[in-house]
Amino acid sequence: MTSAQDEKHTQLAKVEDVAVPGFSPEQHQLVREDLEIDDSEEASMLPSPVVAQTPRQKPKLTAAIIIPIWIVLSSSVIIYNNYLYNTLHFRYPVFVVTWHLTFAAIGTRILQRTTPLLDGVKDVSMSKDMFLKSILPIGFLFSGSLILSNTAYLYLSVSYIQMLKAFNAVAVLLVSWTFRISEPNRKLALIVLMISSGVAVASGGELKFNMFGFIVQAASVGFEAARLVMIEILLHGLKMDPLVSLHYYAPVCAFLNLAALPFTEGLAPFFELARIGPFILITNAAVAFLLNVAAVFLVGAASGLVLTLTGVFKDILLITGSTLIFGSTVTAIQVFGYSVALGGLVMFKLTGNKK
Repeated sequence: MTSAQDEKHTQLAKVEDVAVPGFSPEQHQLVREDLEIDDSEEASMLPSPVVAQTPRQKPKLTAAIIIPIWIVLSSSVIIYNNYLYNTLHFRYPVFVVTWHLTFAAIGTRILQRTTPLLDGVKDVSMSKDMFLKSILPIGFLFSGSLILSNTAYLYLSVSYIQMLKAFNAVAVLLVSWTFRISEPNRKLALIVLMISSGVAVASGGELKFNMFGFIVQAASVGFEAARLVMIEILLHGLKMDPLVSLHYYAPVCAFLNLAALPFTEGLAPFFELARIGPFILITNAAVAFLLNVAAVFLVGAASGLVLTLTGVFKDILLITGSTLIFGSTVTAIQVFGYSVALGGLVMFKLTGNKK
């Protein structure tokens, strides 16, 4: 497999740990350009289309408009979730994820009937065999990733979690090398070492390090890497945009999470609903859902490199904002380590573009 395809796996790993399924802008960009491997073949993450039908014209927004909107929504989801967990002390991530997924399942079906944003659903041939052998196991990994990533916010600061996310790209590459769907090379190995070293240094500088939280976040990275590689193996060459993927995955993940709820949090979150109130619950889920809607407009708005740099800029703003809003401390050692890791991610993108 070419280095451009390796870059694909790295960008897949740049997924946001929000409480509702959705791909990062780099992943959605892959659907449009297939990382420039073959302009005649669109890459994608999910179920295969039959003969493509001519969809209704979707509205478009310029990069100057949609990129700031995406940055605000992406940051808002994480900050809002952290506020819910740690300020309002509603410490029930399984319930929150289940609620977000249920909201998304309903929301995508409303949009399907009222807008052209989900016309891609008509192009998807979903068989029982594909659902059981592909969608269901991938949905299981997705549920695990979402629950674990949200649980990490109970033990770690927002800023530190964002730093740990830089390792997602490395995890996906390591898993893809293990399953031999891509081949390692010296340049990639050096970049992987650079990213890993940066994350390690940032971890060493964390003042409020929590081992359990670190393990939970690491497990989330493992689940996410396995999910993305599973998509590459089972659903290679299939076409879905972020909302269409949400249309199929949200009900599956919501059901799996609901089945896990009695064994994890029980009835406790339901007794707290009156204290939290419907406004917080609805707006929290709505912001997460709007992030996925924004991703649809973001896909074709800019190049893959611009989207990568946008994600880096968003992470920096989020780390800065979390220190101001939640009072978390970021040390000079963490800044240095995270800068090294981000430099590795940008170098990977630039290396891929040159090739």
